[in-house]
Amino acid sequence: MSETGPAIVVSGLRVIRGDRLVLRDVDCTIEAGLVTGLLGPSGCGKTTLMRAVVGVQRVAGGAIHIFAVPAGTPELRRRVGYMTQAPSVYGDLTVVENLRYFARVMDRRDRVRDVIELVGLGEYEHSLVRDLSGGERSRASLAVALLGEPDLLVLDEPTVGLDPLLRRELWATFHRLADAGTTLLVSTHVMDEAERCDRLLLMREGNMLAEGTPAELRARTAAPTLEAAFVALTEPR
Repeated sequence: MSETGPAIVVSGLRVIRGDRLVLRDVDCTIEAGLVTGLLGPSGCGKTTLMRAVVGVQRVAGGAIHIFAVPAGTPELRRRVGYMTQAPSVYGDLTVVENLRYFARVMDRRDRVRDVIELVGLGEYEHSLVRDLSGGERSRASLAVALLGEPDLLVLDEPTVGLDPLLRRELWATFHRLADAGTTLLVSTHVMDEAERCDRLLLMREGNMLAEGTPAELRARTAAPTLEAAFVALTEPR
């Protein structure tokens, strides 16, 4: 389903774990049909924000709306795809067996062949997942997230451990999906990947520091590179 306007609106979001405030009144807006990158140091709250967006994180305050519907609402389950940092596939099944299993759960058996081709796993479809490389397992997890043809795809560090060629291929896939109307929220630590995003959200210590296009963030800091802009915006003052 093609969307216009905001895909995600986060307002005053607060998350507490134990006695630690993990997200501090976070506000941000993510436009539909774009690839938005989520950047920040390890432990800054990126994964927690993503979990809140997909409706699996308990929150202490604030609100998130996905396509104008509260996050976690049952009607969003088929519209939101989520890929975690850890592979979300079974090691003792082959790639195609994993996809057929999840396709039955989603009632999307028709999508198995399409997603195998989309993530480039055709030659490995009959291989056990435990025998695949880390990058191949990541692509298998991405294939599962794509089975339902989600309107919103949330990807937590999807290219960790991949070589530069595979990372480039995956980012080309992300932009093809966005061109077809899918909204993508992608966390990354890699600056060249940040440059591939349509828009960026920068986080530090549970706070949203800045958002904008890569060019806008460079201009805001008068920095020659996005990496320099990131450092300028995230270093303690």
